[in-house]
Amino acid sequence: MRETPVVSIRDVASHAGVSMGTVSNVLNQPELVSDATRARVLAAIDELGFVPNHAARQLRRGRSRTVGLVVLDVANPFFTDIAKGVEDTIGTAGMALIFCNSDGDRTREDAYLDLLKEQRVQGVLITPVDDASSRLLRLRDRGIHVVLLDRRSRNADLCSVSVDDRLGGELAVRHLLEAGHRRIAFVGGPVGLEQVRDRHTGAVQAMTGAGLAESDLPWLDTPALTVAAGRDAAARLLGAPRQNRATAVFCANDLLALGVLQGLTQQRIRVPEDIALVGYDDIDFAAAAAVPLTSVRQPRQRLGQTAAGLLLGEVNEPAEHRHQQVVFEPELVVRESSRRPLTPPTG
Repeated sequence: MRETPVVSIRDVASHAGVSMGTVSNVLNQPELVSDATRARVLAAIDELGFVPNHAARQLRRGRSRTVGLVVLDVANPFFTDIAKGVEDTIGTAGMALIFCNSDGDRTREDAYLDLLKEQRVQGVLITPVDDASSRLLRLRDRGIHVVLLDRRSRNADLCSVSVDDRLGGELAVRHLLEAGHRRIAFVGGPVGLEQVRDRHTGAVQAMTGAGLAESDLPWLDTPALTVAAGRDAAARLLGAPRQNRATAVFCANDLLALGVLQGLTQQRIRVPEDIALVGYDDIDFAAAAAVPLTSVRQPRQRLGQTAAGLLLGEVNEPAEHRHQQVVFEPELVVRESSRRPLTPPTG
């Protein structure tokens, strides 16, 4: 196949019998061109199939009309919902979104940040793998605005939008305690994720508030926040002696909880009669599970919309912009996986 040559603005000008400056005015400032000349140029554009390269023009002016979004795991519906909130807000402002998945890998995250710098994006919304303050401030030094998403900023020079995960962990475990459970396990990881640590801290606060010790909340660490990791955690949970086995499980996210539910069901362990279960995020699959899942709800799309709004405010009015750390409160949604009271042990 023969490659079709790219039509340039010079070709349009030659075909219409005008200067390249006139073609540029037709595209960018049509009010400066007479009706007859404008019609002739537009006809040439249509006949030649010329496509204006808006991206190149924007880059010549210094920045593209794009924003980067870097998330931890595109396979997690939580981040898909956040991305929808971001995209809706960014799209309304006439900008495009570059969607990047770090997959929880610091090296991959760095590569994406380098790519976004090369693309001269207006700004970056990011859920970083770890404490990335120094790297993100270097982006700011390059003129790229940054907002942390699903992570509270420790730096007053960066905006952030997050959820009070300590409160969320406390809500989940307090609910299980009120149902009569005293042997509760926490499933989550990797430990390096701030959200996981905060949810565990909140869970411990609920335990100690009920007069129990932190050791009464064993932590089953997982390598990832996935269904497969949840199934593995369920096997480890059931490997404990029956008299010491947890009667309830709080998982750091819903994918883990769905994996735990699968693992328990495969071993004919009833939920919630034998083991109660609570997840986190309240993704759509939580309510649709075989046993509808109790979960701590985060306002997923609103997180994305708010973060994108802060970024646009900083892009459009940098002099008036004031950095904010927005923190939403989570909500416990109780469903069948924990609804019934603790069944007394038999035998």
